[in-house]
Amino acid sequence: MDSILTGNLIDVFAVMMLLLSLLAMATTRIGQLLTAFALQSVALAALAVTIAVSTGHNEMYIMAIITFAVKAMLIPWFMRRTVEKIKIGRNVDSALGVPGSLLLSAAMITAAYYITEPLMANIDTITRDCLAISLSIVFIGLFMMSTRRKALTQAIGLLMMENGLFLGVMSISYGMPLIIEMGIFFDVLMAVVIIGLFSFRISEAFDSSDTSLMRRLKD
Repeated sequence: MDSILTGNLIDVFAVMMLLLSLLAMATTRIGQLLTAFALQSVALAALAVTIAVSTGHNEMYIMAIITFAVKAMLIPWFMRRTVEKIKIGRNVDSALGVPGSLLLSAAMITAAYYITEPLMANIDTITRDCLAISLSIVFIGLFMMSTRRKALTQAIGLLMMENGLFLGVMSISYGMPLIIEMGIFFDVLMAVVIIGLFSFRISEAFDSSDTSLMRRLKD
């Protein structure tokens, strides 16, 4: 594959991931949030395929298949079933409004570019320009975990952070050893299952999945 075309495709998929993170911060519905995460995972899988075709790192094909199957299909399906089962509200509860969330997200993106600019000069990969985007996605995912009140939406923030971390690893070295990637996927899947059960228990106890209600346990 032509190097210029490859670079353009990689940049397009990386920017799509960042835009979907911003969309996730702007959405007010859980269904839209899950769709944004699924599409971000599809973009990450497509980026991995592009790298595999361009560099010959065949393990990236496996990473792409697992990413698509687990993050784009299985996890969103499981979370939608959990939402339906515990009958929580469809709205995304946030400690900040949409304008404030987007403004702070823009500030974090700017900070990520300033932080990674000195590092990118020392990286010799076709994906090095994605490093700033990957750190931006990590920041936004962490921000989502901090400001969202429902356990499931906090879990999506964690998953988006993990997508950003994978993008960062690919930016530096075209991915990790396959056994490590498999272990991370398994850990993420187990974390989602535990969070789903945790949400169910909160909903049973408080008739809501708002984690702020856990403060009542102090009484």
